[in-house]
Amino acid sequence: MAEEGKNLETAKADRSVWLMKCPTVVSRAWQEAAAAAGASSSGAAGSNPNPVVAKVVVSLDPLRSEEQPLQFKMEMAQTDNDNTPKSYSLNMFKDFVPMCVFSEANHGKLACEGKVGHKFDMEPHSDNLVDYGKLCRERTKKSMVKNRKLMVLANDNGMSMRPLPGLVGLMSSSGSKQKEKKPIPVKPSDMKRTRRDRRELENILFKLFEKHPNWSLKNLMQETDQPEQFLKEILNDLCVYNKRGPNQGTHELKPEYKKSTEEADAT
Repeated sequence: MAEEGKNLETAKADRSVWLMKCPTVVSRAWQEAAAAAGASSSGAAGSNPNPVVAKVVVSLDPLRSEEQPLQFKMEMAQTDNDNTPKSYSLNMFKDFVPMCVFSEANHGKLACEGKVGHKFDMEPHSDNLVDYGKLCRERTKKSMVKNRKLMVLANDNGMSMRPLPGLVGLMSSSGSKQKEKKPIPVKPSDMKRTRRDRRELENILFKLFEKHPNWSLKNLMQETDQPEQFLKEILNDLCVYNKRGPNQGTHELKPEYKKSTEEADAT
């Protein structure tokens, strides 16, 4: 900071300057005028590097009271559009935070250009309200216009339509979300089973145990297509459940039913 303070030019530090908040169209016109003046000054000798971009008119009434503020009006020297307002009213404010204006040259030299003595806000003057309304309508129309470009593909075999390598997985994942969900298959155990006649079911079980002496509850449900609880009741009467041994977890006929089935086969 000490080194920057030594290089700071303060010859104009006590000068009073104005701080103005201006619309974009005004600042753009001033920048274009400064750029044009800079280009002409580099090409021709004797040209003015600081052109006049606007003038301020102060309306002073000698009979006004001290409470009545001065009337400021700014007139643009040139505009880039016919609908751009050329006259603006400057609303002055005295109650603001003390500020200073600094500048920096191309070679890095810093300078204090002065203290802010007055602060102004700009708005189109009443003489240019019609032009300002046209400018607002032009902006609205431009914002509503969508610039779409159509390009005819010279290569019509589809090679240009291939997705980029990094987007392949992304497209597949997003496409899968849009697919309809497949219906979940209903398990056989979830379907409603109808009870058979008890005598009929016993005969079916006897025939099954003739084929294989040991059956699990799951396999018997698949063969008979009967409700689980009803089938257990029948098996408790006809069978013995093996809790251990090589046939653990299966049912087999009770000895008295095994004899009756063997006798029936013999006859």
